[in-house]
Amino acid sequence: MKYPSRKSWFWSLVAMFSMSLSTAVSADGGRAFIPMGTADSVGVMNLETHRLTSTISGTVNTHGSALTPDGRYLVVGSLTAHDNQEPPMRPEGVTEDDHAAHHGGGGAAAPELSGTGRVYVVDTSTNAMERVYEVPGPVHHVLVTPDGRYAVSTHPMGGGISVVDLDSGKVVDVIATGPSPNYIATTGDGQTLFVSNTGNGTISEVDTGNWFVKRNVLVGGGPEHMALAPDGDHLYINDAASGEALKLRLSDGVVTARYQIGEAPHGLGLSADGKTLFATSQGDERLVRIDLTPGIRKSIPLAPAPYHLAVSPVDGRILVTSRGEAKLWVLDPVLLEIVDEIRLGGIGHQISIDKQ
Repeated sequence: MKYPSRKSWFWSLVAMFSMSLSTAVSADGGRAFIPMGTADSVGVMNLETHRLTSTISGTVNTHGSALTPDGRYLVVGSLTAHDNQEPPMRPEGVTEDDHAAHHGGGGAAAPELSGTGRVYVVDTSTNAMERVYEVPGPVHHVLVTPDGRYAVSTHPMGGGISVVDLDSGKVVDVIATGPSPNYIATTGDGQTLFVSNTGNGTISEVDTGNWFVKRNVLVGGGPEHMALAPDGDHLYINDAASGEALKLRLSDGVVTARYQIGEAPHGLGLSADGKTLFATSQGDERLVRIDLTPGIRKSIPLAPAPYHLAVSPVDGRILVTSRGEAKLWVLDPVLLEIVDEIRLGGIGHQISIDKQ
């Protein structure tokens, strides 16, 4: 009987280990990160099993969230005003010098601001807090630019957005857009951002090369959440005032279509091919699907108070949080039926999905 050599045995073991690791990674699928507001944490959900696998702690009233393009970091913003008299927390494993450098230490004193905001940067492989940055005011929603360099936050009480360089941790610009800025969307090349200003019914187009508002488009009502179509020329916007979703043609700034959603629309998302629009109506307690080419509307009851919405790039399923209860629904986009219901540790807000 022949016995394998030590060398072949070693490489067989390596192959078996690699195969098991590969299987474990593929079984993990994608993840959804769900900020849970005043529960001061972020839930992490496996998109295949629909189960919460871990919780990120150490955040305060996190509402907005966004992933870097490689999925390595999660950026979450705090909707609570913080007194900057007390220095931001130093994450475990970060030296005092590093911490001071990322918050203006080692030089002139930072300007005194009353009621600053916080942006947290989390390592998604360990759930460890990597950095905490100060921004000028409470943060509503967050976006990371497609190149992974900047974190952009809306500041509803400040009338604009802030831009943080994720490498240096510095606020490189603060841009006035309009009263009560709410949501942010971006073109695929990252050259333009769109900011919905709920207070005056406008959409601001921001040039990211020079960080200035190059155009304001008046759409009226109370624009909030947005989704950019794959063609890059149509922006879908929910209007909390009229109970509709608007289709804005960006080339000429004209609203070309309106779709009835229901009272207090909130969450909004597009299918990957851009042919189907999904939206939530908190007031009517319904999830709405619009097949855009024929313009056919279908809805189902979803209670209580369907809130934030995200379309999974992994399998196209719809994730919807509830504003009335600490839970999240997973729905089939074709049948428009509930596939699963997951209990959360708090009310879920802006969902970020990592398909890696």
